[in-house]
Amino acid sequence: MPSSEALNSSDTICAIATPSGGALGVVRLSGAKAISIANTLFSQDLTQAQGHSLHYGRVTDPSTGETVDEVMVSVFRSPRSYTGEDCVELSCHGSPYVLQTVLRLLLDLGARLARAGEFTQRAFLNGKLDLTQAEAVADLIASETRAQHRMAMSQLRGGFSRSLQELRSQLLRLTSLLELELDFSDQDLEFAPRSQLSSLCLEAEQRVQSLVSSFRDGNALREGVPVAIVGAPNVGKSTLLNALLQDDRAIVSPVEGTTRDTVEDTLVIGGTLFRIVDTAGIRHAKDSLERLGIERSLKAAARARIILIVTEPGVPEPVIPTTPGQTVIHILNKTPSFQAINGTGLKELKEQLLASAPQPTEGQTVVSNLRHYEALRLALSDLQRVRKALGEGTSAELVAEDLRLCLHHLGEITGEEVTSDEVLSNIFSHFCVGK
Repeated sequence: MPSSEALNSSDTICAIATPSGGALGVVRLSGAKAISIANTLFSQDLTQAQGHSLHYGRVTDPSTGETVDEVMVSVFRSPRSYTGEDCVELSCHGSPYVLQTVLRLLLDLGARLARAGEFTQRAFLNGKLDLTQAEAVADLIASETRAQHRMAMSQLRGGFSRSLQELRSQLLRLTSLLELELDFSDQDLEFAPRSQLSSLCLEAEQRVQSLVSSFRDGNALREGVPVAIVGAPNVGKSTLLNALLQDDRAIVSPVEGTTRDTVEDTLVIGGTLFRIVDTAGIRHAKDSLERLGIERSLKAAARARIILIVTEPGVPEPVIPTTPGQTVIHILNKTPSFQAINGTGLKELKEQLLASAPQPTEGQTVVSNLRHYEALRLALSDLQRVRKALGEGTSAELVAEDLRLCLHHLGEITGEEVTSDEVLSNIFSHFCVGK
């Protein structure tokens, strides 16, 4: 576990932990002096308060004796708190003046203003969360849809961590067998047949490959399932976008070629976020500007998870290159069964979009974090080298080195192998202040 003076500070930190504008606001403290500092301001004695207890009273300015607010104070004692340290939360009225005054008084008494994500960073450093769970806190706060919330909660509960721990245990067994052989290298002993080690390695490789492959679904659910609307000019692509969004997001005109660039917006269907892109009509370009728009249309289609090809009676569909894993939905617009302009067929189209989106099953581990994905790709490459080396009869010493490298990359995900303060600071800097 990383430990440095910068990260493992003994300071007592404080911050406003709730957004402005609400009826209530919470000011949070964490650190060795959290209870004593809060006690100086509070009308009741907190020094003997039990952990996980709630107290009603007044916050008073010690220098003037003036009552600032009537509050509820929650006390959490180390190690049974979010950060693993003594923590106090003051639930105040949501007045910006009240919250800023309480915060100023805490700073005057020796607390320090928390950096972004520092409460969760301390939870990680004190062993309350691993790094994947800490990052899930940020994802949970940022979640806007049911699918995003479900993924964040699964990771926060340790589903991904357990999968990695099982995998690391399996690889540690492999490493220990090889390193045991190294200890008896002068006796030419083999503690496990290479075929057995290769089989164990293949099993681990398949598990890592499954996690790597899940990133496509996880990233789509986290960032929004990419959907491209493509077709010939003037078949109703922009009208369809506006109808789906129930907003005049794209310019609609009977003049062909109105859309020269991509227009993008988001839509939530059944708890899943979709990122929908309206594109320029695809035809033989009449000028360089239109040609550029068509190139962008084809690029948008190539990146999309779902392609909506729109046409109308008498207008042929353009040929759109597709790749495995893409879903193509053909829409014949301006017909009795589908008319984007008045909403006919939209309900059925939304059902098709939802059915085409990734839907992780209960208990399935889905990777949605780019940092995790990159570490897993490196671990997969390590395992592939290990299995190849085992098949070629490479020395145990070299095979064990690749296994140790794989364990290192997997450990980086949970934080077991993270030693750089800069890496941790970068991760937690994306959190909000107060969390």
